[in-house]
Amino acid sequence: MTAFAVPIRPQPTVPVQGSDRPFPVRRILCVGRNYAAHAREMGADGRDPPFFFSKPADAVVPPGADVPYPSATADLHHEIELVVALGEGGSIFGFAVGVDLTRRDLQNGFKAKGQPWDAAKGFDASAPISAIVPGATIPAGRIALSVNGAVKQAGQIADMIWSVEEVLVEAGKLWKLEAGDLVFTGTPEGVGPIARGDLVEGSVDGVGSLSFRVV
Repeated sequence: MTAFAVPIRPQPTVPVQGSDRPFPVRRILCVGRNYAAHAREMGADGRDPPFFFSKPADAVVPPGADVPYPSATADLHHEIELVVALGEGGSIFGFAVGVDLTRRDLQNGFKAKGQPWDAAKGFDASAPISAIVPGATIPAGRIALSVNGAVKQAGQIADMIWSVEEVLVEAGKLWKLEAGDLVFTGTPEGVGPIARGDLVEGSVDGVGSLSFRVV
């Protein structure tokens, strides 16, 4: 048996609906500005090629768990997203509801200096997610998020600038997509701040819902 210099950390996983076998997370890829109205609220417009950023696998927060308010920020934002879970050969295994949490003040500062966003996007517990619903049929319908019962984000999956299929094609030009990859496909307009004590609830028609409290 091979000995390691430090203990091996547990494999991050996400529950699979209707199964006792969880989904092992290999990595998390995220698409920026994939809804036109959100792109405009972030200061961009047009159908630019999709761009990607990443989060570590252990950024996932499983269903039902609280989300700790992260350090080094006073402006934590929510971004509701349809998540694609990939199976063998990069094929679609299923879908989930996810929230891309963002240290917006850090991100804005990095943008102004032309610096990478890693600390603004890829921090601990920055990717709350629902159970994965198996199936390859791409969901249609409403995507929405509320904070303490008040709707903050609402849109349609059809509002995506780049469809799920197009996102996967573009991502596949940059990485070899493999089983265990999660792809967050972008967020509609209405992103905004959340604070300690807030209850965040999100949903995607045909996929399900998630909820978490910020602590």
